[in-house]
Parts: sequence; C-alpha cells; structure tokens
Amino acid sequence: MRRIGTVIMLLIFLTSCNNNPEEQLEYINGYWGIEKVEFTKDSIRDFKINEIVDYIEIIDSIGFRTKVKPQFDGTYISAGEPEDIIVKIEDEKVALYYSTPFNKWKEIIVASSKEKLSLKNERGIIYHYKRYQPLKLDLDEKENE
Repeated sequence: MRRIGTVIMLLIFLTSCNNNPEEQLEYINGYWGIEKVEFTKDSIRDFKINEIVDYIEIIDSIGFRTKVKPQFDGTYISAGEPEDIIVKIEDEKVALYYSTPFNKWKEIIVASSKEKLSLKNERGIIYHYKRYQPLKLDLDEKENE
C-alpha cells in the first residue's frame, strides 16, 4: 500500500513540474477565434462563427491585442483599438495585464497550446479560443473555354 502512495505522489510531482508558466507564452502570438465562454460550469455560450477575431502579439513580456475582421482574400481589417499587454508571472501562473486609455484589467492563462488558448478574467469567466484559420477564396477563377 505504501508503494502505491509513493507512486501516486511521484506522478503528481512529475506532472506539476511540467507546468512551466513561461512555456504557456510559446503559442500565444497569432490570430484567435472565440470558441466558447464559460461563465460557470453550468453556463456556457458557444460561438460557431467568428466575424471578429483577436490578434495577439507579445515580445519580451510586452505586447498588444487587437480585434480584426477577416476578409475573404485572407487579409484583415482593424475592428478596434489595440489593448496594451504586460506579461507577469504570479504564483506560478502567467498574468496578462491589459490597458487602454479607458480601462485596465487582468487575465490569467489557464491553458495554451498550438491550437487552443483559455484565459480567465478577474470575475472568473473563462474565454476559450481556438487558433483562427483564415478562409481564403480564389475570387479570380478563370472561366472554362
């Protein structure tokens, strides 16, 4: 019985060591479409289509997030003012401090990977994003002769 307890404790220790907060920033740059918002475990709003997506760029703990509107040709049009971001590591978690001329707030990275990003705000609401893949249509198709 003691061996099982030791093995369980070792597994917990090893898995907790893999949660390096700075590794969570590795995938954050890029275009993100909101997938769902989790207000509580029982109250979730799904988003099927993203008319507006977030573009995040962070270099050396300083960056910005801005809203953009994807176009059919693969380009983007600005859809809002950029929000400045300062990144800080707090209690083994990555905190994103946002600021605009009108407001300041904080979000914590709950999870991040190449394709998924989850951010939790100060009210406990979790925003789940998926990597945005642009819809690129060839609008200059040649007619068949």
